[in-house]
Amino acid sequence: MSVDLVIQYLVSRAFIHGALTTLWLTVCALAFGIIIGLMIALLQETRTRIGQYLTLAYLWLFRGTPVLFQIIFIYNVLPSFGIRLSAFVSGVLALSLNEGAYMAEILRSGLQAVKSGQRTAAIALGMKGSQVMRHVVIPQAARIVLPPIGNQMIGMLKLSALVSVIAVEDLLLVANQTASSNFKYFEALTAAGIYYLGLTTIFMILQSLLERSLDPKSRARMRNTSLTERLLQAPGRQIVR
Repeated sequence: MSVDLVIQYLVSRAFIHGALTTLWLTVCALAFGIIIGLMIALLQETRTRIGQYLTLAYLWLFRGTPVLFQIIFIYNVLPSFGIRLSAFVSGVLALSLNEGAYMAEILRSGLQAVKSGQRTAAIALGMKGSQVMRHVVIPQAARIVLPPIGNQMIGMLKLSALVSVIAVEDLLLVANQTASSNFKYFEALTAAGIYYLGLTTIFMILQSLLERSLDPKSRARMRNTSLTERLLQAPGRQIVR
């Protein structure tokens, strides 16, 4: 193994571009997946027959077929219907639709975890349905669904490597093409693995910070600490030791 070659790959423009493409692909797919999942979860909450049929068909289709199949299908089949998308957009669309099917179940479980009595009390206070959802249900559900969403985020980062089959210049494709030119697969894949581990570490840190910020106990401790600091800094206040 050549350590110098690994370092050279890590700082090369091609690998940096591949890592940024992977990161952007993951963020886009996760964001759109959360939006789709929330729409499906809210549609299930309506309890209408049409909504139940639509959500069941969507979950059955995108949870019952492989992600790689969905990526290839969208990229190769949609042009025959006059819908031409770039490789990157096709990858984001396929990953978002697949992620939305799993996000829907996560978000639905979070919404159902909020007790109905709290919704009833909010309505009794004069809140509308949208206000109850925005001010009462979603803030509490967010604390419940954040850990599984964090896991999905890390999983999406690894699933993004599948878009290399449709020639999206992500990290894996760059590593494979680089290694194919000189047959230094170990060094190229090692550099790609370091980037993947670095991105995963960043996501784990962000998840931990979000969980801490949404934890009521952590927020209470922060408020108490802030209040204590303001009292200590107030003019005319002295600490008796």
